[in-house]
Amino acid sequence: MDHRGRLKKLQGVLGENRLDALLVTHLPNVHYLCGFTGSAGALVINEAGAWFFSDGRYREQAQAEVEGCGVVIAKKPPLAAAAEWLIARAAKKRSLTRMLGIESEHLSVAGRTQLARLLRAEFRLRETLGLVERLRMVKDANEIKCLRAAGILGASLFERALEMIRPGVKETEVAAEMEYTARRAGAAEMSFPTIIAAGKRSALPHGRASQEAIPARGFVVCDFGVILAGYCSDRTRTVHVGRISREARRMYEAVREAQRAAVEVVRDGVSVADVDDAARKVLRKKDLAKHFTHSTGHGVGLEIHEAPRVAAGQTEVLRVGMVITIEPGVYIAGNGGVRIEDVVVVTERGYEVLAPASTELITI
Repeated sequence: MDHRGRLKKLQGVLGENRLDALLVTHLPNVHYLCGFTGSAGALVINEAGAWFFSDGRYREQAQAEVEGCGVVIAKKPPLAAAAEWLIARAAKKRSLTRMLGIESEHLSVAGRTQLARLLRAEFRLRETLGLVERLRMVKDANEIKCLRAAGILGASLFERALEMIRPGVKETEVAAEMEYTARRAGAAEMSFPTIIAAGKRSALPHGRASQEAIPARGFVVCDFGVILAGYCSDRTRTVHVGRISREARRMYEAVREAQRAAVEVVRDGVSVADVDDAARKVLRKKDLAKHFTHSTGHGVGLEIHEAPRVAAGQTEVLRVGMVITIEPGVYIAGNGGVRIEDVVVVTERGYEVLAPASTELITI
């Protein structure tokens, strides 16, 4: 679907939400709807059309990138420019109800206060939750192509990690080599700060690479991803340095089985809570569920964390085109941890693992 198609789809839900217009300020949503990739921009969308606002720094970029919208380049910040435009337009159409939707998850208290002041009493503000994000949950064919390419590039970094992971090497050294390799291969940047967590630190689910050296024995969790053509990849693999104990191997194989079980549940019409439960059932049988302390996964796309959240209690149902991570883990404080993660797209026949690769245990 092109940007015009996305805008049209959003215009179709404005009435359902009793909105005369929607102000989009979250930059990934702006990018999704009109193509703009800069750092200052806003969109106003109503049933008649859409208008993009930015400042003089982005005149040429907006003209080159923005599709399906009128472009307004102003001598003031996008929020103020959009508000001024809305006031001027309302003055010409006195019959407007003037109910303006705002992205309440992304607009700060200061931003909302400023907007209300700029609009004076001409508009009422209505908080909206996830109008654009719900559209973004289902990826089109081109988005899936981009995610697959990002996944392939991201997955290739693990080979560099395996070359670097040795006792005495700092976690940051491994991460730096992976990130350098990514940039040389064409990545715009990393999806998130690379996680290399070794030994006892592998029990930290978000143990970003530190100055700690890799110990002579223990797990090393490697969680990494790249941004390519605007889309994110996300992958986790866990390796073991030195002689592995029977208990550590059992923990690894339990996580591997849980990850595979959750992946195999994925299909159109299945609840995300059921995917989460499939992983937890395996870990409960292994008496390890209490050490699985986060959700099983999340959506991924223009942002590394998107809807839906794959977790217990969530009611979202998977649909063809949704792209999610599946990443169960076990973390035992003072001992170590294991996580295995792949990105999966829901297809008409079930699922496809983007950039598939072995999850067999690697010992170094």
